[in-house]
Amino acid sequence: MPLQKILFKPGVNRENTRYTTEGGWYECDKVRFRQGNPEAIGGWTRVSPNTFNGICRSLWNWITLSGANLMGVGTNTKFYIESGGFYYDITPIRTTVTINNNPFVLTASTTVTVTDTAHGATTGSFVTFSGAVDIGSAGTNVTAAVLNQEFQLTVIDANTYTITISVVPNATAIAGSPGGGASVVAAYQLNAGPEFQLPLVGWGAGAWGAGPWGVGTPDTLSLQIWNQINYGQNLLFGPRGGGIYYWDANTSTSTRGTLLNADGGNVTFTNASPTVVTATTVFTEGAALQFNATTAMPTGVSANTTYYVTNVDGLTFNIANSAGTLINASSTGTAVYISLIVDVPTVVNTFTVSDTSRFVLAFGCNDYGSATLNPMLIRWSNQDDLYNWTPNATNQAGSIQISHGSEIITTVQTRQEIIVFTDSAVYSMQYLGPPYIWQTQILGDNISIMGPNAAGIASGIIYWMGVDKFYAYDGRVQTLNCDLRRYIFNDFNQEQNQQVFCGTNEGFNEIWWFYCSANSTQVDRYVIYNYLERAWSYGTMGRTAWIDSGLRSYPVAATLDQNLVNHEDGIDDNTTATTAPINAYISSSEFDIGDGHNFGFVWRVLPDLTFSNSVNSSTNADPQVAMTLYGLTNSGSGSTSNAGAAVASSSTYVITEEFTGQIYTRMRGRQMIFKIESNQVGTTWQLGAPRIDIRQDGRR
Repeated sequence: MPLQKILFKPGVNRENTRYTTEGGWYECDKVRFRQGNPEAIGGWTRVSPNTFNGICRSLWNWITLSGANLMGVGTNTKFYIESGGFYYDITPIRTTVTINNNPFVLTASTTVTVTDTAHGATTGSFVTFSGAVDIGSAGTNVTAAVLNQEFQLTVIDANTYTITISVVPNATAIAGSPGGGASVVAAYQLNAGPEFQLPLVGWGAGAWGAGPWGVGTPDTLSLQIWNQINYGQNLLFGPRGGGIYYWDANTSTSTRGTLLNADGGNVTFTNASPTVVTATTVFTEGAALQFNATTAMPTGVSANTTYYVTNVDGLTFNIANSAGTLINASSTGTAVYISLIVDVPTVVNTFTVSDTSRFVLAFGCNDYGSATLNPMLIRWSNQDDLYNWTPNATNQAGSIQISHGSEIITTVQTRQEIIVFTDSAVYSMQYLGPPYIWQTQILGDNISIMGPNAAGIASGIIYWMGVDKFYAYDGRVQTLNCDLRRYIFNDFNQEQNQQVFCGTNEGFNEIWWFYCSANSTQVDRYVIYNYLERAWSYGTMGRTAWIDSGLRSYPVAATLDQNLVNHEDGIDDNTTATTAPINAYISSSEFDIGDGHNFGFVWRVLPDLTFSNSVNSSTNADPQVAMTLYGLTNSGSGSTSNAGAAVASSSTYVITEEFTGQIYTRMRGRQMIFKIESNQVGTTWQLGAPRIDIRQDGRR
């Protein structure tokens, strides 16, 4: 017979048996498709040897007016700004308290027990002490310098926790325990979340009212998932179910973020009727503010009372009460500050900033005058004003309630609309201008999404992973045909659905989803959809977050080694200082002569592939791959061997581009499987159209 090309259609198909999908690919790892042909994916290189604390779940990249290229890095324990490979801790302070009871209890170990009534912290959170004094008399090794530091804590109960200090207390220190003084200040950072979703069972585990009376329903402890987006050159960020925090890019990278509703700054009052307030922050008409003072309030102005901004002139304005009466002041007060920007949401599931109209929008948040999260409520600030959330006739702040579903999961912003995902529906939200401002319309019902990070946008189309299928939105919601659907969702840990995240790789026309396989509590799998060629592939990889922003040279991903890596940078695994090979392979479905009426005998193989971009090194003089042909007696037999003849069950050959023109072999089978694999530093490849010399060889 003449030479036969080994050409398979692009994409991996696991929806049927290996024989049914004849003419395609069946298994792969670390492989993508380009122009219909499989090739090894690119390598990755760590951004720097520096690491962060915790498991990263969120990345956001932006550039400041001064040209600084910054990356927000949100982990389950902290929030960082990455710049130049360094991680700067800007985790907000949850609360600062003074402990007046010698809180440190020492033993003959580095573990110290701290007592602070109703501390409110969670295990893994951080606390920084100041004002502590030496414990014990002269000669103690537990000095103030040892105690006045940042520590990661482990909770014992509501009133006590442990920290680990840098020394083992000596006898003098233990004799002075408990100690630390009467004016220890503890600054608690935002509480840490779990590294993975924790199953909860028993009474009180499920949502209030779920299940029959007296019977506990299962639930999970949610991950610490951060929302973040830049507002101009500054950053808005916050944990899901928490507040909105603000970081000013003009400040130092050592400056922590602050609650948006507490970011009003200092003010001065005039002794006048009406009083004129001068602020350090620009406020717009109708903004609701409360004031307090370190020393003295202005006479005529009450602390922690809501007043409304009016007659704005730059940084100056008057204030009025709820009846609209202007406020007079007969003294200026001393060290007065804005204690609360009223109506800014304090608990929010997710938020974004509309690009063109510059609204801050909160999705799933507390209502006006309430501290309770309403998971289906959408609120927005005044246009181009992140501080004014109080609706009135002079601004565009407002809210809307949507009804399909039980909670808003996430949003994706497109060119002219914001797509809102609930747990059972998809909405379009568009800016209409006054008087309606923002309006929603439902795009589809009975549509799921796997988690808050499971959606992405590429080439103007939104793609997302549902609980049992994939979807796309290009003006209408549609199910995405997936040749790997059964393979993915039959080996999927649904209890870790919040770990699922989506990322784009625009350079290769790809959408990636990362997820946990059935027996894993860490992300260990990925699936790729090439939306240009409509081809699927899959593999194994441990990542926790991904961003392809266009502001950096490569897509950036967070690893389980607590660092960031540049993907498509090189061809090897450079997660650490030691370069490692990437094991890339793909194998075909079964193919035969006709419908397998006769056995086939292969006696010659003519490889066709390219090693373009491979690198010669001391450990890799020539880039190489292994090509394997497996012979099967029938589609259910597995690969077989004929011990009485010189025909192997499989034949594997090392291929080099420059020197391998053809291979002589002896290979027999009714069906055959083709595989190509590489596992060598400095090697990358793209398969072409190899040929085999095959002839009929009997019926059994």
